[in-house]
Amino acid sequence: MHNRFLHGCLHSLSEVAASAIRVPIASYGTSARQSRSRFQHDSDINSALKVLDLVPRKSEYDKVEGPRHHRLIHDCMRDILGVQSNHTLLKGNSISFNSCSNPAQVKVDRFVSKNVSACTSRIRISKDDMFMLIVELHRKGEASVDQSILAAAVSSCADGKKFTQGTQLHALLVKAGCDSTVFIGSSLITLYSRCGQLGSSYLVFQSMPTRNIVLWTAMISGFALHNRIEPCLHLFASLRLSRCKPNDITFATLFSVCTKHALLALGKSLHALQMRMGFHSYVHVSNALLSMYAKCGCIDEAQSIFGCIAWKDLVSWNAMIFGCSQYGLAKHCLDLLKEMDRQHIDPDTLSFLGVLSSCRHACLVEEGRECFKKMIEHGINPGLDHYSCMVDLLGRAGLLLEAWDLIQTMSVPPNAVIWGSLLASCRVHGNISIGIQAAEHRLKLEPGCAATHIQLANLYATIGCWSDVARVRMAMKERGLKTNIGCSWIEVGNKVYSFTAENRSKSHQLNSVLVILDCLQAHMECKYDILAEGLE
Repeated sequence: MHNRFLHGCLHSLSEVAASAIRVPIASYGTSARQSRSRFQHDSDINSALKVLDLVPRKSEYDKVEGPRHHRLIHDCMRDILGVQSNHTLLKGNSISFNSCSNPAQVKVDRFVSKNVSACTSRIRISKDDMFMLIVELHRKGEASVDQSILAAAVSSCADGKKFTQGTQLHALLVKAGCDSTVFIGSSLITLYSRCGQLGSSYLVFQSMPTRNIVLWTAMISGFALHNRIEPCLHLFASLRLSRCKPNDITFATLFSVCTKHALLALGKSLHALQMRMGFHSYVHVSNALLSMYAKCGCIDEAQSIFGCIAWKDLVSWNAMIFGCSQYGLAKHCLDLLKEMDRQHIDPDTLSFLGVLSSCRHACLVEEGRECFKKMIEHGINPGLDHYSCMVDLLGRAGLLLEAWDLIQTMSVPPNAVIWGSLLASCRVHGNISIGIQAAEHRLKLEPGCAATHIQLANLYATIGCWSDVARVRMAMKERGLKTNIGCSWIEVGNKVYSFTAENRSKSHQLNSVLVILDCLQAHMECKYDILAEGLE
């Protein structure tokens, strides 16, 4: 009966693992689930461990080395994680559980039915408890569970960035001799990458006797996650020399790298490669490519790719809207929103955010108001980003009182970005009173912002409040606040050039830029004089 009960328990674990396990690279970038309360967490673990206490130890283990091995692992787990054993009383066919860690002192008396499925149907094991279950299984001598369960436990640690638990699981996998499988290896690579241990992640990758594309992509994604561009590209070059071929996830990851670091030339080369390999029909790959071209300033190429996508999803529309918004094509963004309505595609919060952002930069006040109203009609509650766009739009248009009233009627407390937008608009339009209030509110949220201190001091100086100017300056001095140095960069001839304020190390380049600016100014002045003469 114990063997049948054990079979039922492991069957239930396998079903849970099958529903929870995902290929690590496919779930790349997902956030960890919210942590539950300690009481509920302990209660769930105890519920599962009570059942596992019924499982007998395997008799096949050596009587001397086996218990010693179990005792070593169990003691390590108990010291690190506080794993405690539960008291179990067996009385004939009636089973009574008593957990000393549960304050409710739960006691369950039930008859063990011959129908194993009836017993396992009552077991509910969450992915958060997977690690504790693996530890207890190993303590009971059942470490040789299905690899999907072990991979699910490692993935659970990766999602929650639980480095200590993950390393302990890795030790168990090494003891069990299943750490070199591709299935487990990809989970370990993702675990160490998300925990910031790229060295350990790469060691796992190198130790794999067989590497498939999932392992290669997991390692590339790990370097990309931490902005390690050179190792990422070197690894992709090694992948091209191996027998493996990049898949759609590999290309999507590399396109995101090119997007984030403005590597347009590399992105074009990858585009040609994925066209030859036939991945242009994958929607998520096309979406990543579209975003890459749009954010690198090639809006024509982005529009061409958008038009070639046969079955556009919401991500495709949003990527095109944000691309046009960044390029200053507000009318195109409004047309895309209307086209979505015609094709019966419901826009989401990102869709409206992209349109509002474009209206803000183009100073389309009326269109922005209509978009904001339409979003509410769609049942979407405005977020802080939507309010920030509207406040900035109204502020740029000089409608400072309307922007102030909008802030007062917000459904969520305004953040520092919103007060900063209002402050910048007040400086431009010379509204000192509202500007001082905006600066004071922002400093309450971000007391360490040096730029806001300087702006507030300048506003007080404008109206002659020198005592307040001295107060703000003294606060900056006491906190040791200094303004951040501005930085900008541009790619010319397949090379990225960066410029920082007050940096004279590239004085020869700066002088060349100033000469060109002087030429442009003289050219514009000449054209203006010719135009003025023509009008006269």
